[in-house]
Amino acid sequence: MTAAPSPYRVLARKYRPQRFEDLIGQEPMVRTLRNAFASGRIAQAWILTGVRGVGKTTTARILARALNYETADGRGGPTVDLSTPGVHCAAIMESRHVDVVEMDAASHTGVADVRQILETVHYAPVMARYKVFIIDEVHMLSTSAFNAFLKTLEEPPPHVKFVFATTEIRKVPVTVLSRCQSFSLRRVAADELSGHLKRVCDAEQVTIEDEALAVIARAAEGSVRDSLSLLDQAIAHGQGDVSAEAVRGMLGLADRAGVLDLFEAVMRGDACAALDLFRRQYDVGADPVAVLTDLAETIHLVTRIKLAPRAADDPTVSETERVRGRAFAEGVTMRALSRAWQMLLKGVSEVQVAPKPAQAADMVLVRLAHAADLPTPDEALRMLRGGETPALPAPPPSGGGGGAPRGGAESVARSGPVLAAARAIVEAPAAQPVQAAAAPFLRLSRFEDLVALAERERDIVLKTALVRNVRVVRFEDGVLEFQPTAEAAPDLAGLIGKRLQEWTGQRWMVAVAAGEGAPTLREREEAEVAARLEGVQAHPHVRAILDRIAPGAQIVDVRVRPPEAPADELDAAAAEALPPVDETEDF
Repeated sequence: MTAAPSPYRVLARKYRPQRFEDLIGQEPMVRTLRNAFASGRIAQAWILTGVRGVGKTTTARILARALNYETADGRGGPTVDLSTPGVHCAAIMESRHVDVVEMDAASHTGVADVRQILETVHYAPVMARYKVFIIDEVHMLSTSAFNAFLKTLEEPPPHVKFVFATTEIRKVPVTVLSRCQSFSLRRVAADELSGHLKRVCDAEQVTIEDEALAVIARAAEGSVRDSLSLLDQAIAHGQGDVSAEAVRGMLGLADRAGVLDLFEAVMRGDACAALDLFRRQYDVGADPVAVLTDLAETIHLVTRIKLAPRAADDPTVSETERVRGRAFAEGVTMRALSRAWQMLLKGVSEVQVAPKPAQAADMVLVRLAHAADLPTPDEALRMLRGGETPALPAPPPSGGGGGAPRGGAESVARSGPVLAAARAIVEAPAAQPVQAAAAPFLRLSRFEDLVALAERERDIVLKTALVRNVRVVRFEDGVLEFQPTAEAAPDLAGLIGKRLQEWTGQRWMVAVAAGEGAPTLREREEAEVAARLEGVQAHPHVRAILDRIAPGAQIVDVRVRPPEAPADELDAAAAEALPPVDETEDF
């Protein structure tokens, strides 16, 4: 009779760390614990925090093993040197030791579950030196459960240690945090994760491309468990021979070279090419959200290379990304990168909730392409005022080999419709704004002329103050006396005088008068609206319509169309095409 085959153990369990030296990327925590154990300053409770899969529960078990380390001859004490397995080590790491109690707080959230633990705290350990309680996802405990822990956590018996693990440390009450030593387990860097996966593949005798390792490391986002789970899936997918293309297809990711081509097309403003490249990625199984996310990662990479060129030497960056990323960093402006980043952040969220993600992704790419050649606000202002044309982004230099930009000399910069329209505005004769240089002594006959002048000069703050906060007492050429409203700024008179001198070329006397001024322009407008509304409501035809169609309804707003232009100001054909004006349509 043949023996049953042993069950397969997934890589995340098979290569779980057994010692502090096996932990990846957590050197600060290991150093602190090593020094604490060496000096005998062993805490009564620890809380471990970090994202999923970085080793919180594993670290808790290694801590329990270190606290209860004992050799077969009965010697030993708390130590971080666990190179030689002790009598309790295997049982603790397999979570079957009687003195190491593990509780999942996600399924045991109540105070009754905590009381079951606290009732056993005062009893001595059965076999080991310490009784260790490991509470996973401790932030899921209720407020009453946390409160039940406080007294015992502050003054535990000498034979008891607590180890808490959580992904949401902000949800843990500060009263609990103050009684524990806190360790933040950081995300594992992509290069460290790639090296760890390479060692696992060598041990499993699996052939894998370096680029595939980088893809898995990026997809894991610093989680060791996630990376091992993805590697396990990739090995099964590739039957022991793992390629980068197979991993991308398995994860629904876009081809990196295709993403670089997509970035190039978008920044060149070629919407047609961008849509075609996206459709190719989509047809081979790439998820639209993943494509846009990879495009955002490319923008982030190019931005980093532009600001810190050494970022291109990151070992997780492929040679193609390194060469083309440097070329893009030289040819694309920082403002264009920032604008594309902001649009992609909004675009990814739109695609995630769209009923048809592929169509939503198309529209995001179209927006990106059409915004690629938009001038910045200061460039547009310079174009309108001085007739300058903003400098186009220089095309990236063409490199050799497969990593060269595929667009040639036109890869990034182009002259698109937006820039052409801007040039037309510059070349067309434009009306010059009212300025002191053109009219040294500009005369204002009415207060409304001053408001119009502030609007032409684009001083929105002063215009708003003139409309809302100035009750005119006297207005003549060179003299303005007014009564300010309660909301007016204390220095409003000085500001008006300064602006008038700049705009008109002469000194004005602007003063706050003691008399009662006329209503502000805003008050006059509101009074006119109220009078018009009252007149409409009192009109017998309107009342008859309301009584028949909607009894009891009230008119809340009235819109009055301006009168039509005289027929002699229109061409003959347009004047004949105009319908007769019905005076009752205003109501």
